[in-house]
Amino acid sequence: MVTSLEPVVGTERKVVTELPGPKSRALHERRKAVVSAGLTNGFPIYIERADGAILLDVDGNQILDLGSGIAVTSIGHAVPEVINAVSAQVAAFTHTCFMVTPYESYIEVCEELAKLTPGTHAKTSALFNSGAEAVENAVKVARLATGRQAVIVFDHAYHGRTNLTMALTAKNMPYKDRFGPFAPEIYRVAMSYPFRDGLSGAEAAARAISEIETTVGAHNVAALLIEPIQGEGGFVVPAEGFLPALSKWTSDNGVVFIADEIQSGFCRTGDWFAVDHEGVIPDMVTTAKGLAGGMPLAAVTGRAELMNAVHEGGLGGTYGGNPVAAVAALATIKTMRDRDLLGRAREIGQIVTTALRDLQRDTAMIGDIRGRGAMIAMELVEPGTTTPNAAAAKAIVNYCNQHGVIALACGTSGNVIRLLPPLVITNEQLADGLSVLADAVRSVH
Repeated sequence: MVTSLEPVVGTERKVVTELPGPKSRALHERRKAVVSAGLTNGFPIYIERADGAILLDVDGNQILDLGSGIAVTSIGHAVPEVINAVSAQVAAFTHTCFMVTPYESYIEVCEELAKLTPGTHAKTSALFNSGAEAVENAVKVARLATGRQAVIVFDHAYHGRTNLTMALTAKNMPYKDRFGPFAPEIYRVAMSYPFRDGLSGAEAAARAISEIETTVGAHNVAALLIEPIQGEGGFVVPAEGFLPALSKWTSDNGVVFIADEIQSGFCRTGDWFAVDHEGVIPDMVTTAKGLAGGMPLAAVTGRAELMNAVHEGGLGGTYGGNPVAAVAALATIKTMRDRDLLGRAREIGQIVTTALRDLQRDTAMIGDIRGRGAMIAMELVEPGTTTPNAAAAKAIVNYCNQHGVIALACGTSGNVIRLLPPLVITNEQLADGLSVLADAVRSVH
């Protein structure tokens, strides 16, 4: 049984070569020969091991991870409970296809999802491989169950890279450019974006609802799909009251409210799901990323009458709910409970927000600080304006990377720095990462 990788991977950030180092550079040359250039390069250090919040690269550098593989390894890297569960399952069997010969762990994951997702109503789930696949299937279910076609999405939204989810996604480059034609009957309305629109939640919701009713017609709408806190779009947190007002409108008009909790779910915001903050109960929830501790698993969980409206065989996939990923999810959820990672996410949020607000007082380049729990971002602007400053964001990410810290940019204009540290990060590691980030901001400013 695995208990720790600590003898191999240290607990502190340590840079021993230039970054990327010589072995990483050699691997990168091999990559360029055989891997599609369409995949983002990001930070081309090649990882050999990981533990907690530290990545060990092939050159012996210990990198502090403030990105969690884009909110995937929320419980940290190399968690013994997950390692043991996955190892035992691999030894038992790796695949049968749940649609052919089923197994208990798939059912157990669906039982956990029924308990954890908001609301006490009867729920059923279907498991898939990726967030985009979950979103696509949620839309399928909503259209079939309602007999309607139109889907409402929002400015700055990101929902995936399949054909339908590209249509649902707002940003053209790099996600959509020249990949069309896209799926029809997708309608985009204004998101609540307090830093840029100055509207209350009620005002922003009234604006969105007016757009829907005027340009689409409520009776044509199958689903309203929204990230409760937007991810790739810039960690946009809607004003209080926005989500409840939309939820009420969907309920009043027979529209399926789908919460895309792929990036914001599973303790990330200090609640199990971001919609919990205002007591919103979606009709359907899509999950992935933090669900299975790094294994590929996604889910659509919804009201039983919606999910069960689909004819037999209408949902599925060869690998969906793979047994190895399923046991990883069960171990991940148990770890979140046992270690009170809900509480830890709130602690991280307080520490990060305090540090960033102190930094904001030193520079007019930080226009906004927002987020919830361990999902915090700062939006960078040209000083004295609200003009997006993407160049500053790029420079800050580069500085952090060169000093052994993973930081991520996002936002429709590429001007937002987002922090998604593993929820098991220590206070000392967090302080170290925030110190590097502060140096990066000051150096760019």
